[in-house]
Amino acid sequence: MATTALLGLEKKSLREQALAALRTAITSGALEPGRHLVETELSEMLQISRGTLREALRQLQQEGLVAAGARGRLSVRHLDAKEIRDIYSVRAALESLAARTLCELPDRQKVIGSLRTAIQAMEASTHGSMEERVESDLDFHRTMCRLTGNETLLHSWESLEGSIRMSIMFAGPEKGVRNMSVDRHNDIVAAIETGDASLARKTIHEHMASAAAVLVA
Repeated sequence: MATTALLGLEKKSLREQALAALRTAITSGALEPGRHLVETELSEMLQISRGTLREALRQLQQEGLVAAGARGRLSVRHLDAKEIRDIYSVRAALESLAARTLCELPDRQKVIGSLRTAIQAMEASTHGSMEERVESDLDFHRTMCRLTGNETLLHSWESLEGSIRMSIMFAGPEKGVRNMSVDRHNDIVAAIETGDASLARKTIHEHMASAAAVLVA
Protein backbone atom coordinates (compact mmCIF):
# COMPACT_ATOMS: atom_id res chain seq x y z
CA MET A 1 0.00 0.00 0.00
CA ALA A 2 1.62 3.25 -1.11
CA THR A 3 0.13 6.25 0.64
CA THR A 4 1.71 8.84 2.90
CA ALA A 5 -1.75 9.59 4.34
CA LEU A 6 -1.27 6.66 6.73
CA LEU A 7 2.23 7.47 7.97
CA GLY A 8 3.71 9.46 10.84
CA LEU A 9 1.34 9.13 13.78
CA GLU A 10 2.32 10.93 16.97
CA LYS A 11 1.93 9.54 20.45
CA LYS A 12 -1.13 11.52 21.53
CA SER A 13 -4.56 9.96 21.03
CA LEU A 14 -3.54 7.21 18.64
CA ARG A 15 -7.15 6.27 17.98
CA GLU A 16 -8.03 9.82 16.86
CA GLN A 17 -4.92 10.08 14.71
CA ALA A 18 -5.57 6.69 13.13
CA LEU A 19 -9.17 7.71 12.48
CA ALA A 20 -8.10 10.99 10.86
CA ALA A 21 -5.43 9.29 8.74
CA LEU A 22 -7.79 6.58 7.51
CA ARG A 23 -10.58 9.08 6.83
CA THR A 24 -8.22 11.24 4.77
CA ALA A 25 -6.90 8.25 2.85
CA ILE A 26 -10.44 7.15 1.98
CA THR A 27 -11.92 10.52 1.05
CA SER A 28 -8.84 11.46 -1.00
CA GLY A 29 -8.97 8.20 -2.94
CA ALA A 30 -5.64 6.91 -1.60
CA LEU A 31 -7.69 3.97 -0.34
CA GLU A 32 -9.94 3.50 -3.34
CA PRO A 33 -13.62 2.43 -3.25
CA GLY A 34 -13.97 -1.33 -2.94
CA ARG A 35 -10.51 -1.75 -1.40
CA HIS A 36 -10.47 -4.49 1.24
CA LEU A 37 -9.06 -3.28 4.54
CA VAL A 38 -6.61 -5.80 5.97
CA GLU A 39 -6.10 -5.28 9.72
CA THR A 40 -2.55 -6.64 9.85
CA GLU A 41 -1.45 -4.41 6.99
CA LEU A 42 -3.09 -1.25 8.34
CA SER A 43 -2.01 -1.74 11.96
CA GLU A 44 1.58 -2.26 10.84
CA MET A 45 1.54 0.80 8.62
CA LEU A 46 -0.06 3.01 11.29
CA GLN A 47 2.06 1.42 14.03
CA ILE A 48 -0.91 0.87 16.31
CA SER A 49 -2.51 -2.17 17.91
CA ARG A 50 -5.23 -4.03 16.07
CA GLY A 51 -7.60 -3.14 18.91
CA THR A 52 -7.01 0.58 18.36
CA LEU A 53 -7.41 0.07 14.62
CA ARG A 54 -10.72 -1.74 15.08
CA GLU A 55 -12.05 1.19 17.13
CA ALA A 56 -11.16 3.56 14.31
CA LEU A 57 -12.72 1.27 11.70
CA ARG A 58 -15.95 1.02 13.72
CA GLN A 59 -16.19 4.81 13.69
CA LEU A 60 -15.62 4.86 9.93
CA GLN A 61 -18.46 2.36 9.54
CA GLN A 62 -20.73 4.70 11.47
CA GLU A 63 -19.68 7.55 9.18
CA GLY A 64 -20.54 5.47 6.13
CA LEU A 65 -17.00 5.37 4.73
CA VAL A 66 -16.43 1.67 5.40
CA ALA A 67 -18.83 -1.20 4.81
CA ALA A 68 -18.87 -4.84 5.88
CA GLY A 69 -19.17 -7.56 3.25
CA ALA A 70 -20.88 -10.94 3.40
CA ARG A 71 -18.20 -12.48 5.63
CA GLY A 72 -17.76 -9.36 7.70
CA ARG A 73 -14.72 -8.24 5.75
CA LEU A 74 -14.43 -4.48 5.74
CA SER A 75 -13.85 -2.50 2.59
CA VAL A 76 -13.97 1.11 1.47
CA ARG A 77 -17.55 1.94 0.60
CA HIS A 78 -18.46 2.47 -3.04
CA LEU A 79 -21.27 4.96 -3.66
CA ASP A 80 -23.72 4.46 -6.51
CA ALA A 81 -25.97 7.07 -8.11
CA LYS A 82 -28.94 6.31 -5.84
CA GLU A 83 -26.84 6.67 -2.71
CA ILE A 84 -25.54 10.04 -3.89
CA ARG A 85 -29.07 11.26 -4.56
CA ASP A 86 -30.09 10.03 -1.10
CA ILE A 87 -27.17 11.86 0.54
CA TYR A 88 -28.06 15.12 -1.18
CA SER A 89 -31.73 14.70 -0.34
CA VAL A 90 -30.84 14.47 3.35
CA ARG A 91 -28.46 17.42 2.97
CA ALA A 92 -31.31 19.43 1.46
CA ALA A 93 -33.53 18.64 4.45
CA LEU A 94 -30.86 19.60 6.98
CA GLU A 95 -29.64 22.71 5.22
CA SER A 96 -33.12 23.98 4.42
CA LEU A 97 -33.85 23.73 8.16
CA ALA A 98 -30.65 25.69 8.78
CA ALA A 99 -31.64 28.35 6.23
CA ARG A 100 -35.12 28.69 7.74
CA THR A 101 -33.65 29.02 11.23
CA LEU A 102 -31.21 31.70 10.08
CA CYS A 103 -34.04 33.64 8.43
CA GLU A 104 -35.78 33.79 11.80
CA LEU A 105 -32.80 35.15 13.74
CA PRO A 106 -33.10 38.74 14.96
CA ASP A 107 -29.38 39.40 14.33
CA ARG A 108 -29.48 38.05 10.78
CA GLN A 109 -26.96 40.59 9.44
CA LYS A 110 -24.24 39.16 11.67
CA VAL A 111 -24.96 35.75 10.18
CA ILE A 112 -24.85 37.17 6.66
CA GLY A 113 -21.43 38.64 7.41
CA SER A 114 -20.11 35.25 8.48
CA LEU A 115 -21.52 33.54 5.39
CA ARG A 116 -19.99 36.17 3.11
CA THR A 117 -16.64 35.61 4.81
CA ALA A 118 -16.99 31.90 4.00
CA ILE A 119 -17.73 32.78 0.37
CA GLN A 120 -14.63 34.98 0.25
CA ALA A 121 -12.64 31.92 1.33
CA MET A 122 -14.24 30.00 -1.53
CA GLU A 123 -13.19 32.71 -3.96
CA ALA A 124 -9.64 32.66 -2.57
CA SER A 125 -9.41 28.89 -3.11
CA THR A 126 -10.49 29.09 -6.77
CA HIS A 127 -6.92 28.68 -8.00
CA GLY A 128 -5.92 26.28 -5.23
CA SER A 129 -5.88 22.50 -5.11
CA MET A 130 -9.00 20.40 -5.43
CA GLU A 131 -8.72 19.54 -1.73
CA GLU A 132 -8.64 23.25 -0.82
CA ARG A 133 -11.70 23.92 -2.96
CA VAL A 134 -13.63 21.06 -1.41
CA GLU A 135 -12.72 22.23 2.09
CA SER A 136 -13.83 25.81 1.44
CA ASP A 137 -17.09 24.62 -0.10
CA LEU A 138 -17.87 22.33 2.82
CA ASP A 139 -16.90 25.05 5.27
CA PHE A 140 -19.58 27.33 3.83
CA HIS A 141 -22.29 24.72 4.38
CA ARG A 142 -20.91 23.72 7.79
CA THR A 143 -20.88 27.40 8.82
CA MET A 144 -24.50 27.78 7.78
CA CYS A 145 -25.47 24.88 10.06
CA ARG A 146 -23.24 26.03 12.92
CA LEU A 147 -24.67 29.57 12.92
CA THR A 148 -28.14 28.20 13.75
CA GLY A 149 -26.92 27.32 17.24
CA ASN A 150 -28.64 23.93 16.83
CA GLU A 151 -26.00 21.41 17.88
CA THR A 152 -28.11 18.42 16.83
CA LEU A 153 -28.47 19.87 13.35
CA LEU A 154 -24.73 20.52 13.11
CA HIS A 155 -23.88 17.02 14.36
CA SER A 156 -26.30 15.48 11.86
CA TRP A 157 -24.72 17.43 9.01
CA GLU A 158 -21.20 16.51 10.11
CA SER A 159 -22.16 12.83 10.16
CA LEU A 160 -22.74 13.13 6.39
CA GLU A 161 -19.46 14.92 5.70
CA GLY A 162 -17.46 11.81 4.83
CA SER A 163 -20.15 10.62 2.42
CA ILE A 164 -20.30 14.08 0.83
CA ARG A 165 -16.55 13.96 0.21
CA MET A 166 -16.86 10.49 -1.27
CA SER A 167 -19.64 11.59 -3.59
CA ILE A 168 -17.37 14.32 -4.97
CA MET A 169 -14.54 11.80 -5.38
CA PHE A 170 -16.93 9.40 -7.11
CA ALA A 171 -17.88 12.05 -9.68
CA GLY A 172 -14.38 13.37 -10.30
CA PRO A 173 -12.81 16.85 -10.09
CA GLU A 174 -14.51 18.35 -13.17
CA LYS A 175 -18.03 17.65 -11.93
CA GLY A 176 -17.11 18.50 -8.36
CA VAL A 177 -15.83 21.94 -9.32
CA ARG A 178 -19.04 22.72 -11.19
CA ASN A 179 -20.89 22.52 -7.88
CA MET A 180 -18.50 24.96 -6.19
CA SER A 181 -19.60 28.04 -8.11
CA VAL A 182 -19.44 31.13 -5.92
CA ASP A 183 -22.54 32.53 -7.63
CA ARG A 184 -24.61 29.51 -6.58
CA HIS A 185 -23.59 30.07 -2.98
CA ASN A 186 -24.22 33.80 -3.19
CA ASP A 187 -27.81 32.91 -4.13
CA ILE A 188 -28.17 31.06 -0.83
CA VAL A 189 -26.88 34.02 1.17
CA ALA A 190 -29.10 36.44 -0.71
CA ALA A 191 -32.16 34.29 0.01
CA ILE A 192 -31.33 34.11 3.74
CA GLU A 193 -30.72 37.87 3.84
CA THR A 194 -34.30 38.53 2.69
CA GLY A 195 -35.61 36.75 5.78
CA ASP A 196 -38.05 34.86 3.55
CA ALA A 197 -37.88 31.32 4.94
CA SER A 198 -39.82 29.84 2.02
CA LEU A 199 -37.44 31.37 -0.50
CA ALA A 200 -34.41 30.23 1.48
CA ARG A 201 -35.69 26.64 1.69
CA LYS A 202 -36.52 26.63 -2.03
CA THR A 203 -33.04 27.92 -2.88
CA ILE A 204 -31.38 25.19 -0.81
CA HIS A 205 -33.50 22.42 -2.33
CA GLU A 206 -32.71 23.65 -5.86
CA HIS A 207 -29.01 23.92 -4.97
CA MET A 208 -28.86 20.32 -3.70
CA ALA A 209 -30.97 18.85 -6.49
CA SER A 210 -28.73 20.51 -9.06
CA ALA A 211 -25.56 19.37 -7.28
CA ALA A 212 -26.73 15.75 -7.12
CA ALA A 213 -27.72 15.81 -10.80
CA VAL A 214 -24.25 17.03 -11.77
CA LEU A 215 -22.50 14.37 -9.68
CA VAL A 216 -24.45 11.42 -11.09
CA ALA A 217 -24.63 12.65 -14.71
